[in-house]
Parts: sequence; C-alpha cells; structure tokens
Amino acid sequence: MDRSSAGISGKYARSDNAYNQPNDHAACSRRGRYRNAKVKQGDNPPHTATGRNAFYHSSAPCSSQYLQRRSVNPAQDFNALIKPEIMDGLVSKSDSFAHRYDGRDHGLYASSIKKYTSASKRPLTRAEQSQLMHLLQNFTVTRSWNWRSLTTTFHSLTSAGVFTPHKPVDQRVKLTQAALLSRLFGAITFKCNQKPQARDIDARGIVNLLWAMAKMVDNGQERTPEFKKAVAAILPHVNTQKEQLIPQHIANLLWAMVKLVNNGQEQTPGLKEAVAALLPHVITQKDQFIPQHIANLLWAMAKLVDDGQEWIPGLKEALVALLPHVSVQKVGFNPQEIANLLWAMAKFVINGQEQTPGLNEAVAELLPHVNVQKDQFNAQDIANLLWAMAKLVINGQERTPELKETLATLLSRVNVHKNQFNPQGIANLLWAMAKLVDNGLERTPELNKAVAGLLHHVNAQANKPQEISNLLWAIAKLVDNGLERTPEFKEALAALLPHVVAQKANSKPQEITNLLWAVAKLVDNGLEWTPELKKAVARLLPHVNAQKANFTPKGIANLVWAIAKLVDNGLERTPKLKEVVARLLPHVNAQTANFNPQGITNLLWAMAKLVD
Repeated sequence: MDRSSAGISGKYARSDNAYNQPNDHAACSRRGRYRNAKVKQGDNPPHTATGRNAFYHSSAPCSSQYLQRRSVNPAQDFNALIKPEIMDGLVSKSDSFAHRYDGRDHGLYASSIKKYTSASKRPLTRAEQSQLMHLLQNFTVTRSWNWRSLTTTFHSLTSAGVFTPHKPVDQRVKLTQAALLSRLFGAITFKCNQKPQARDIDARGIVNLLWAMAKMVDNGQERTPEFKKAVAAILPHVNTQKEQLIPQHIANLLWAMVKLVNNGQEQTPGLKEAVAALLPHVITQKDQFIPQHIANLLWAMAKLVDDGQEWIPGLKEALVALLPHVSVQKVGFNPQEIANLLWAMAKFVINGQEQTPGLNEAVAELLPHVNVQKDQFNAQDIANLLWAMAKLVINGQERTPELKETLATLLSRVNVHKNQFNPQGIANLLWAMAKLVDNGLERTPELNKAVAGLLHHVNAQANKPQEISNLLWAIAKLVDNGLERTPEFKEALAALLPHVVAQKANSKPQEITNLLWAVAKLVDNGLEWTPELKKAVARLLPHVNAQKANFTPKGIANLVWAIAKLVDNGLERTPKLKEVVARLLPHVNAQTANFNPQGITNLLWAMAKLVD
C-alpha cells in the first residue's frame, strides 16, 4: 500500500493575533485532506499598546470600536458591521491623512469582524461574506500603513473567513477578495523589503502573517504570484526575529511553514532556512511548551519528513528533545492532540525513526489515554488512530496488552460513528483493519462487526482512484484472512467495480498494481467471474502497458503474480494480456538486482504458471 494512502489532514494551529490574541490550537490534513478542516478561533479582549504603534481612537464614534466593547448579538452586531457609514469613515480618514495615514482604523475594523466571528464561534457564512464584500470593495490598503495595521488586518480577515472560498463561487466576491489580497500582499512585501529594515517589524506580526497565509491556502484560496512574493519577503525576518519568539510563536510558525510546504510552497527561497533557524529554539525552549504546542510541533515535524523533505539539520535533535515531554504532559492532551501525536509517531516510524530514543515510550504513554478519552474522539480521530496503530504494528510495535485494549476500544467506536466516515475515512479504516489482521490481530467479534458496518457504507461516493484502490485491496486482504462473503461484502464489491473502470485512466502505477492484485486475491478465494469483474480487469490491463516504466520492482513482481493468478483461475489469455506480460518481462530483467527474495519467488511461480 502507498504510505500516503492514509493519514491525517486537518485542524492544526491557531495563531495568536498580535492585537486580539486568541488561543492557539493544534491539528491536520484536513484539506485534506483529510486535507481541509476548520480551525476554531478563540479571542481574548484586545489590549492597547503604547508607543509608536499604538492604536488611537478617532474623534468620531466608530462601530468597530463599539463592537470591541460589548457582547455579541449575532444579527444585530453583523448589521452594525456592514453599515455604509463605517466604510465612509475609513475612506475619509485615509483620504484626510493621505500618506501619513497608518491604517489603524482599518485594523480596528478588521479586528471587530474577527471578534464577531469569535463570539459567534464560527467563520462568516456565505451570505455574510457576500454582504461584507460589498462594503470591502472600498477597503483601501496603502504602503503607508504600519506593520501592526497590516498584520492585524490580514490576520483578522483571514481568521474571520473573509477570504475563504465558498461554493458555488460568487464572481463578485471572488474579484473583491483577489483585489483586497493583492493590495495587502503588495504592502506587506514592500514593508518587508525596505532597506534599511522597517523598525516596526516584530516577531508576533511575522507569526500572524505566516499563520494566516497557511490557513488561507489550506482553505482553498489560490497561491497567486503576489502571495508567493509576500511569503518569500517575510521568511528572512523569521531568522532576524528568532530570538524574540516565544514557545507559542515557534509552534505556530512551524505549523504554518509545513502547511505552506504541503500546499506547494516548497520552492520558496528561504523556507528551509527559516525552519532550520527555528529548530534550535525548539530545543532550548522544550520545557516551556504546553501540550498543544508539543502536538503542533511533532505533527509539523512528521509532516515535513513525510512530504519528502530531507531531514533538515536539527530536526532529529528537536524530535529527541520533545519526545520525553509527551510523557511529562500526557494528561494534558485532548483527544485530537492524542490522535495527531500517534499519527506523527507512526509517520516517524515509517520514515526510519523507529530507533529514536523516547519514541516507543511516548507511544506507550499515550495508549491508555485513548481508552480514557474514547467517547471524545470524532470520526476523523478514530480513522487516524486506527491507521496509526496499523502502521506502528507493521513496523514492529510490540502487541502489548495496552495496544490490544486500545484497538478493541477503537473498533467499538467505529460502529458508533459509522454514518460519519467519509470515503477516505472508510478506505483508511478498512485498510488499517486488513493490515492489523494480516499482522496477527485476532478477528474478534468487534472487528467483524466494525468491518460489516463499514462495508455497508462503501458506495458510489468512493470515486477517487486511491480510495478505490485501498478499499478493494483491503477487502481482498480481509477475505484472504477469512472474512465471510456476506451480502454487505457483495454489495460493496458491486459498488466499487464500476468506479475501477471509470477511474482507470487516473490510476497511478501502485494503484493499478493494488487493484489487479486485489482482484486476483478475490478470484483465488472463490469469487465468481462476473461480467463487471472481467470488464474491470480488461480495462486495467492497457494501463499496465502505458505506465510500464513507472512500476517499482515490488510492483512488477505483484503484477506478474496477479496476472498469473488470474490466468490460473480462468482468465482468458487474450492478445492484450499476452502483450502486457511481454512488455513487463524486459523490466524484470532490467531490475533483477532490486527484487527481494519474496519478489523473486513470486516472479518464478508466476512465470511457471503462465508458461504452463
């Protein structure tokens, strides 16, 4: 199975706002994924800073300031936010002071929008966003704004959901978002590139900007050239301001930078350097991180490694420094953080860190807390936890009584949440169960019940090649390990096969391998050759030829074995099938040095069967 086939994506960090400081909150992945999830926002009352960056009060009463001082009545206070006289006042202030205007009132107004959504405990609805955008068409950002106004405005509007794309897309809203973002990015880039460096740039503002940018793209907003330029301009300031970063800043910054990498920003100049600059501060401040920070940091480190980044200098040392604090702070982790931590541990193990001091101990310390908090885990947490358990077991985690108890607890929760799993969650769960059984987990009544409950929900929603591949592979593995061919099993298979055909052109080499291997296993375990099954195999075979150069040695061995098994169980040796075998054989010769003993055994058996 592709190691990226399951995992986490979703809710990771909250940023602090420099001037309306919410609590930060961790976790992916998800856009996810499970990539793309909501981040809850909290908000503490704003404080007024002294000095050159302090907000001043305008001479006339302002609705935004009024909102800062009172409790929120959603309908009443949203109407107060969209009064035309608010924008008239902002435009007037900007015009009156011209290049001397520093954007303070605009920042206060943006903060009041965020305060409204924080008190409402939700981002702006599509209707609210549309109404607000009509007002924001005249929201002008200029280069004269100070750092605080820029960072407060951008962070507050992002946190409130002003830039979140809604479907169906409203073109007027999209154009206003694009124009406002372009102005903000332009002013931020100008400020960051000033020579000599702008005196008012501070660490907290950098954290808020990068957090907001990461959150924005994680919610589906486009990475425009202006966006990329702004990120590149901000990153060098991470290094210059690193000594001013508090633990919360470090956790949020690493989360943000990893999210940017995860969303295609890995080529941005300075990103790896910024990460490398932060890691020593993880070590020096390790005793000051709260549970939430530890979960954020370990998730971010695991994601960096899993996204194909080489081990950045200092990453292993930071990992070793943090792991003991998982044990120390274990009672402080909430359910989502426990799920994210175990997911991260599994990712570290997959990527070769199973011998890291403290890793096994951290896993052992977390397992009892899965049982204690079992009723608090949501559907995504359960899917991530079972996926992590499977990956840990595959990679040598000892099946202790605590591990077995945790698995039993989680399996019982699968049925409770079975109606809430999305297609990827179902695929990940069935894959995890198949892998656990394949690695010696007993097929208990809880396991059988969980599988039966999930199979009933395998339906037409599963239409992504990776999900289809994982589901069919998992079902085949479970059948190979004794799963009864129940009505739910037959129904799930009937739902999947048409999607194998429909998505054939989008399947990657590993997915093609898994699909043909799964069909071969099912047929070898007595599944009848239905017209749908024959059609699925016939449609997949040409794609073996098309992608023949991209199969790994293991993939080639599995493919040749699957084809031989299919032939051995009655598949007709058509010209198309013979051509596939003929095209694969040269790749067997080319990769002879890369086959492991099992691959060689499978190949020799398969060739003998095909010749026979």
